[in-house]
Amino acid sequence: MHRIHRAGLLSLVLLFAGCASQESFPPTLSPTAAHDYQDTGMASFYSKWHAGRRTASGEKYDPGALTAAHRTLPFGTRVQVTNLANGRSVVVRINDRGPTVRRRLIDLSRSAADRLDMVADGTSRVSIRSLD
Repeated sequence: MHRIHRAGLLSLVLLFAGCASQESFPPTLSPTAAHDYQDTGMASFYSKWHAGRRTASGEKYDPGALTAAHRTLPFGTRVQVTNLANGRSVVVRINDRGPTVRRRLIDLSRSAADRLDMVADGTSRVSIRSLD
């Protein structure tokens, strides 16, 4: 009788463990797939609320660093981001996953957004291309 209870208990534990959800992101491109990557879309930037929090790569978000979040580019990939409204460019390093808002291409650090002169607007249409 104890074997039946143990087997039932074990089955329940495995069932509930299998139901646990984890946040997942789209698969990361291989480093070779990041070569010659180009795209155009909307950029936004992180709010002050994110300062000091861990990024998906494990780093702490630093608003003064030139970093960004992208859904698929490998961590460490350097990309040039150009604000299509004013022609300003900045090179950032991908260290996080996102943006979480649909129809956005990249989330920039506050410092990168400052260099692109897009802080007042909050978002801007940009082109990005990988440098690695």
